[in-house]
Amino acid sequence: MSAPQPRHIVAIDHGTTSTRAIVFDDRGRIVSSGQREHRQYFPKPGWVEHDATEIWRNTRLVIGEALGDAEITRHDVAAIGITNQRETAIVWDRATGKPIHRAIVWQDTRTQPAVDALAAEGGIRRFAAQTGLPLASYFSATKIAWILDHVEGARERAEAGELAFGTPDSWVLWNLTGGASHGGVHATDVTNASRTLLMDLEALDWDDELCAAFRVPRAMLPEIRSSSEVFGHADSASLLREVPIAGILGDQQAATFGQAAFEAGESKNTYGTGNFLIVGTGAEIVHSEQGLITTVAYRLGDEPPRFALEGSVAVSGSLVQWLRDNLGIIRDASEIEALASSVDDNGDVYIVPAFAGLFAPYWRPDARGAIVGLTRFVTKAHLARAALEAVAYQSLDVLAAANAELPSPITELRVDGGMVRNELLMQFQADVLGLPVVRPEVTETTALGAAYAAGLAVGLWRDLDELRELWAEDRRWEPRIDAAAREHGIARWHQAVERTLDWVE
Repeated sequence: MSAPQPRHIVAIDHGTTSTRAIVFDDRGRIVSSGQREHRQYFPKPGWVEHDATEIWRNTRLVIGEALGDAEITRHDVAAIGITNQRETAIVWDRATGKPIHRAIVWQDTRTQPAVDALAAEGGIRRFAAQTGLPLASYFSATKIAWILDHVEGARERAEAGELAFGTPDSWVLWNLTGGASHGGVHATDVTNASRTLLMDLEALDWDDELCAAFRVPRAMLPEIRSSSEVFGHADSASLLREVPIAGILGDQQAATFGQAAFEAGESKNTYGTGNFLIVGTGAEIVHSEQGLITTVAYRLGDEPPRFALEGSVAVSGSLVQWLRDNLGIIRDASEIEALASSVDDNGDVYIVPAFAGLFAPYWRPDARGAIVGLTRFVTKAHLARAALEAVAYQSLDVLAAANAELPSPITELRVDGGMVRNELLMQFQADVLGLPVVRPEVTETTALGAAYAAGLAVGLWRDLDELRELWAEDRRWEPRIDAAAREHGIARWHQAVERTLDWVE
């Protein structure tokens, strides 16, 4: 009698603030999870770093926690999926497996001078035709070059093939498949590669011209593969040994996949550390004229890739963390909804959280955060409400940019991420957009998307139609405010945004 087929997927979700492992069953339902936060390093203003060794240690721990809580073993797991914070740059020694510098996080702005120098010839869209991306410190290329320039001997070693670069998916994959001791797999998927400023969107491969412009040796780059295929198997030292790693997606693409938004015109908005709107464009590469990013949405095996437009907002959930950690307005992030609900409005206060400049659709690295409209009337409750409203207004800006690019406007917004539990925010988002906002039953769509990609590769699910059938609505918010109040708030928001510009010379 043959053993039963494994019916679970383990998704490893490495985010900006924590690493999680989530076990899903074959209906896409959460069985168990484990989670560990990692330390945030801020060595200088605008600098953000992570310890990649801590991230890998936490990955092993959360896998054990999730398997233990689910009361399953590796024999019950059909595949592993990986999703990750994108753009974050890790460079490590292939022989020792040790990072040569702390990871430089996607939010980090230390490379802005290098970006300005590159933009002096051709502007910030100098490489947009090849990459779909504007020149910005957000993306990986200048971060890699900074590490090579500031660690003694690193550039020479990288050119000799002794060093490896990866976004966190590559780092986790390499370690999970054996690392330095057992020949770990050095690869990434097309979605993560499309966020480096080094991949040609048409060829889906590293571009020699781009590598030369950013001074990144091609020898250190991972192999680019699809989002859904067997990359390798977990090493013998892992609790998941011999289980195939079969899916990799950057976090926002994974969330889109988990929302079953597979086709052109389908969209989602994720509320996490930052805010990210993705709208599919199908097989067509659409170059934005409204400040959006052109990115790879996913690629399944040998099928043609699917593309998307993305509106990236740097600060949303991290604004709540700032109110907690820097200002002490709240003791726990969960307190903000009750505090904000204790007042009827924002007291005419607007917060623009341009801590690292403004991302889409403005792309203004010279901007810095501002709180405008302060009077003696204003309390910490008004600031809490203004912070939540800032998240919604930033989403409004990127959705307006997307509608200007699309043949048909978005008619409802599917939402996910940690902040969608905040019902005050969701209602205000519907009010300011003038659109229904829809939350799915499974809000951990980032991990779910990685699980879906892995499950498709090993045959746990047949096709995209089967995945569509698994999506279910949990809650819907309809707009409540009148048009005049909505337009007044939007106008005041844009006045506040103007106040943040030209702060950094």
